[in-house]
Amino acid sequence: MTRNTDTKNPCAVIIGGLSGGSGKSVATVGLIAALQEEGLVIPFKKGPDYIDAGWMGKAAGHPCYNLDPYLMSPDVLKASFLSHAAGADFAVIEGNRGLFDGVDPDGSFSTAELALALDLPVLLVVNCSKTTRTVAAMVLGCRGLEPRLRLAGVILNQIATPRHETVIRQAVEKYTGVPVLGIVPRLKTDIFPMRHLGVTPHQESTTADEAVAQLADLARQNFDLEKIITKMQPVTGNPEHSTLNLEPGTQNPEPEIHIGVLRDAAFQFYYQENLEALEGQGARLVMIDALRAEKLPDNLDALYIGGGFPETSARQLAANSSFRASVRQAAEQGLPIYAECGGLIFLGSSIVLDGEDFPMAGVFPVTFGMGSRPQAHGYSICTVERENGFYPIGTRIKGHEFRYSTVDHWDGEPDRLALRMERGTGFVSRRDGLVKNNVLALYTHVLAPGTPEWATGLVRAARQYAAGKKG
Repeated sequence: MTRNTDTKNPCAVIIGGLSGGSGKSVATVGLIAALQEEGLVIPFKKGPDYIDAGWMGKAAGHPCYNLDPYLMSPDVLKASFLSHAAGADFAVIEGNRGLFDGVDPDGSFSTAELALALDLPVLLVVNCSKTTRTVAAMVLGCRGLEPRLRLAGVILNQIATPRHETVIRQAVEKYTGVPVLGIVPRLKTDIFPMRHLGVTPHQESTTADEAVAQLADLARQNFDLEKIITKMQPVTGNPEHSTLNLEPGTQNPEPEIHIGVLRDAAFQFYYQENLEALEGQGARLVMIDALRAEKLPDNLDALYIGGGFPETSARQLAANSSFRASVRQAAEQGLPIYAECGGLIFLGSSIVLDGEDFPMAGVFPVTFGMGSRPQAHGYSICTVERENGFYPIGTRIKGHEFRYSTVDHWDGEPDRLALRMERGTGFVSRRDGLVKNNVLALYTHVLAPGTPEWATGLVRAARQYAAGKKG
């Protein structure tokens, strides 16, 4: 197989689909797992996503980065891609939703627009269940809707028989001129472990290694990897924002600070860019397992609690009473704590699941529950209106929300919440951000390259706390 030997110019492609559920993730993880046997693959996920990104990172053996045209300016997005892809043999980007689906009828911020912005070809995954020649019409429609877009090829998903494949392959190549570069046969069972909320994060799966190995075999057997590589585009250009390239600690000559990060089966939703942004400003990250650690480490200057599924680990979190008490005590003593979504739930009084009450850290007097449907889903915009330890008043933040959790009991006043939602749901009454001492807990997730104030604020709060300890 041809391998890209110019490490300064990795070859890149975007995996798109006609819709969510088209099979993009199966094709992407399989392709990454197969390519990583030929060289270093840097994975990227378009849009706000943690779970697919986690599986892509698992397959690549390298953290996955997120590219979000809505949350990031064009210059920052391009710089982030170039910076993180540098030195790789391959860069594979998985799109989200349908190829042209954006936030409006014009498809703004869609996967297609990302492909145009980065000047990359698209490998289109099409669900072929219960159809044949019509697949050609769908591919033809994609080609015609945006003539500037380069369709490198098509992956046919849900292929039932060899004849099914032959008819579709011949129709697509005859009527569209776009080559079929692989298939995903109809599988009897889901390769990705599933549960009621969708794909299970790889951190919670006991069969993650087997799933990735199976997808690698699938790609090797059914994809024309040689042709896919030849259709990939060599990446050229230099990052325009040099701060994205700095090594950890080189931005800040000040004394090192320690920021704890709860990272375990309950809390897995962290953008790699966020962690690198903290390191880039001189923070040493201390990974903490909230399910097993007896207490917080004594040397912390701040704590970052990301999102995840605390509800699936509620019994273990509740049972670890000493750790919950240490978090509550740290909050009372003024430790800066920044918590997003699942982290917000953990800082509440409890979460009620199927009538059973599971105590949490008790920093805020909130009882949470779980709905059967998403309570908030999509991009959000909020403005900081009240004092907190991280963002200056007036800061406008673009982020996103995705939660099933409900706020079942809270006696607070909505006007006391720190952020006003311009777009999105927030905590209650279109406001977000509970504040207590140096704690800020909110439902809104942020992506550091799009909200540089986030890392700056967290590191600043940690340095102030560290200085106070020495004083």
